[in-house]
Amino acid sequence: MKRLLEFLGFLAVLQGLMGLVHEFTDWNVGVVRRIGFLDGHEVYASVALLALGGALFAAAESRTSG
Repeated sequence: MKRLLEFLGFLAVLQGLMGLVHEFTDWNVGVVRRIGFLDGHEVYASVALLALGGALFAAAESRTSG
């Protein structure tokens, strides 16, 4: 379970960073830009993904490995 939480946290942080990169550099990366109802709110969604990733990493740290 710990590895799964770490993996999901990594994906959330990665997608959050790619969403911010897309927003500030106009590179076509990330999944946030592809979600239609987030039009105009991509920065907020990317920051929320970064926070979610941090929370998932914290949850993974609190779990025992065995």
